[in-house]
Formats: sequence, structure tokens, C-alpha cells
Amino acid sequence: MVVVTGQSKVRANPDDAMSSSDAEDDFQEPATPTATQAGPALPLLPQQFPEVVPLNVGGMFFTTRLSTLRRYEDTMLAAMFSGRHYIPTDAEGRYFIDRDGTYFGDILNFLRSGDLPPRERVRSVYKEAQYYSIGPLLDNLEDIQPLKGEKVRQAFLGLMPYYKDHLERIIEIAKLRAMQRKARFAKLKVCVFKEEMPITPYECPHFNALRFERSESETKLFEHHCEVDVSFGPWEAVADVYDLLHCIVTDLAARGIAADHQCIGVCDKHLVNHYYCKRPIYEFKITWW
Repeated sequence: MVVVTGQSKVRANPDDAMSSSDAEDDFQEPATPTATQAGPALPLLPQQFPEVVPLNVGGMFFTTRLSTLRRYEDTMLAAMFSGRHYIPTDAEGRYFIDRDGTYFGDILNFLRSGDLPPRERVRSVYKEAQYYSIGPLLDNLEDIQPLKGEKVRQAFLGLMPYYKDHLERIIEIAKLRAMQRKARFAKLKVCVFKEEMPITPYECPHFNALRFERSESETKLFEHHCEVDVSFGPWEAVADVYDLLHCIVTDLAARGIAADHQCIGVCDKHLVNHYYCKRPIYEFKITWW
């Protein structure tokens, strides 16, 4: 005897059965319409700019002609105000550029009439010109001080093997020693020598003869490492030891690190015959606060 309850469901055909995945599909909520489903997106119209453009650059306000911003085609400003890109506006309708505006006036003055900034602002304006990709301004700034002198200085430092690595080593050693001693400053010894072997005019002819006659073991003696933390040299240029010391202090200062130095003597390691190293050794004092 077969009992059929009210909850039972008789299927007339096995092919009418639904799979579990089909059943789940029946209960899925409709997906949120996408742009494709809603229809093709309308193309953005080119942004229109007035002839006189009000600007808000990082909270500083400027006003200039549209033609000034488009003075040079291959710049970021020309691209921004070409109409191909959307520029947001502030509550007053000024076109907003999210950049510090301190030196934007110098940028505009160059675009207007080719004026260059005073010397004390050259480095900062150069960075802004790099950001806005203003090639003519970059070329002009590179030909005046202090950037002109910086190019010469970098050419000199290019002769110095591992200069940047040695500079980083000075910082790391000084930081480690200050932290170990819980001190406000740290001292380290730095050797700076221009020539392989500092010699007096009297010793020069003897040294030159020895240089060509010395054995392989003597050659290694002349190429020894002084007992210092960091050693710079040798190099071939008119610039001398004091010029390199100035570069080291300047580059440390650019990193926010105060450094003083003084000569504390020479390396007195005996090399060969009556020759000693005599490379100058400087004590650097790095102050951290």
C-alpha cells in the first residue's frame, strides 16, 4: 500500500528535475546593472577653459592666461589645460592643482616672460620645473649658479671611487656608535688622500725610482689600508683634499646631518725602506641632536 502525503510531489518525467545549481540560480538576486548593461557610455566632452584662468595651487591663488599655461607644448601644464584631461575646481571655481604653490609664481613668470628666479630659489624652482616637465626652464636653470657649480662638483665626485658608498658608511657608523653609547654625537676617523703616497720634493726622485723597482710584496705595502673607519682616494684632479672634505660636509648637511672635522695627524704605518704612509687622517664629529 502506497501512502501519498500532501508534501509529496510526483514528477511525471525525470527530465524535468532541476539540478542544485539551477535551483540556486532561481533564488539569486538580480545583479547590479553595469555600464555595459545600462547601455554604451557617453564619451566625455573636452573640458572648456576660459581665456583668463583662475588657479588654486595647494591653497595659493594665481590668475594667468590660458595661452601662458600652454606656452610650451611638451609640458605637464600644457597637457593639463589642453582640454583632454579633467581638472577639478574648488568652491570658488578655481582650477585646483594639488601641489605646493610656493614657487608656482616663479614658474608662471618664466612662462610669461622668461624671467628666472633669484639665486636663493633656483634649486627649489628647479624641482618644480622637473615636476611640470618644463624643459626650457630646466635648461636655463642648469646654466646658472648654484646648479652650474653643482654640475662641476658632481663631475669631480665622479672621479672618486665609491664616494656615495663611503658617505653612507660614515652615516651608518656614526649612528651605530651614538646609539650604542646613548650619546648626542659620535666620532670616527676618516682618511682623505689625493695621491697614493704623499711625499716631499726631496723624496720625490727617490720615490719615483723605488716605485719602478719595488717587488710585488713592496707594492702591496704601498697599497695598504690605513687604520680608519672610512677612506677616500686617491683621485686625479686639480681639486684637493680640502675640496673633498667640503663635499663630504655639504652632502651630509643636505641629509640634515651636522658634521665637523679636524686633522688629527697622518698615518704613520711603515711601508718600505724609510717610507711611511703619511696620509692625512681627520676626525669627524657627527652631531645627531
